[in-house]
Amino acid sequence: MNIRTPRLAMLAAGITAVALAGCSQYVKKDELNAAIQQIQQKQQDQQQQIDAIKQQMQSQFSKYDSQITAMQGRVSVDTVAHFAFNSADLNDQDKPALQNFAETISKYHPNVLITVEGFADPAGSRAYNKRLGMKRAEAVRDFLVSSGINADQIRAVSYGEDANRQVAKGATRDRGADNRRVSLTVDSTGAGAVASAAPAA
Repeated sequence: MNIRTPRLAMLAAGITAVALAGCSQYVKKDELNAAIQQIQQKQQDQQQQIDAIKQQMQSQFSKYDSQITAMQGRVSVDTVAHFAFNSADLNDQDKPALQNFAETISKYHPNVLITVEGFADPAGSRAYNKRLGMKRAEAVRDFLVSSGINADQIRAVSYGEDANRQVAKGATRDRGADNRRVSLTVDSTGAGAVASAAPAA
């Protein structure tokens, strides 16, 4: 009896210690609520920034043939630049819109991440069109950087002739002009170190 009692006491103490150690891993309710509020506030701030960007882009691009779409956490500005067949040279007629975009982003949203998306019509091989789309994206990216956007907040990608992203399905030459384009996506999550990389086809 006397021998079992200390063992029971030691067992109870061990269980208590394990339980207390386990409790230390739990988050207190007020800490959890504070973390949730912080996340919700960040989401609200990002959405307000996206709404502001969308409104500014609609105002800036109303005179150009561009479509503005707001998605969760980002704004897409489609068809900001068009290219001649088999060319990656930026047209002079597209430069004012891109200049306006760069000035707006630099002045009001210097911490966003911008993705410049290059496209091609389906003439030629997929590999060639992927390269051509990248050259077009890089031409626009370089122009935006020269117009004041920080190079660390902008990246170029190519979708080439991706059928899901063609404006005029399967069209080439004169009919495929809308497929030979560059679009911009503005992401409110902020810019980090970005690299020029094409997404998987």
